[in-house]
Amino acid sequence: MARIVSALLIGLVFGAGIALSGMANPAKILNFFDFAGAWDPSLAFVMAGALAVTAPGYALILKRRAPALDTGFHLPSGKGIDLPLIAGSAVFGIGWGISGFCPGGAIPALGLLETDAVTFVAAMVAGILVARYLRNATRARTATGAA
Repeated sequence: MARIVSALLIGLVFGAGIALSGMANPAKILNFFDFAGAWDPSLAFVMAGALAVTAPGYALILKRRAPALDTGFHLPSGKGIDLPLIAGSAVFGIGWGISGFCPGGAIPALGLLETDAVTFVAAMVAGILVARYLRNATRARTATGAA
């Protein structure tokens, strides 16, 4: 139960930060990408602030044997660059550039009753399901020896 409450509180703080910083507003994000027009550097400041908190936070917390509410850390082990990583990054970037939403901004935008966020989240969920299907189909084909 403590893990669920902790996740809820962390999510609420993150969502409030996204909403208060204006990053749930797709126009703010799209203006960040508009270097030749109404460029808005505020996203860069939000990212720099996040890095300024996260980098020392990781350095401190990873000195512990385990997190407070789990038996160990669950860090990514893969370091390779492969086609799924490149394709996923490209799709993420294209979707972010077209819509002005990323998952971190879209979920709080749902709470702010942003109607475009509903469309984005539905497309995001569909993309996740398609990617999962393709990954599982590829694994099944590889397991049976039909490449």
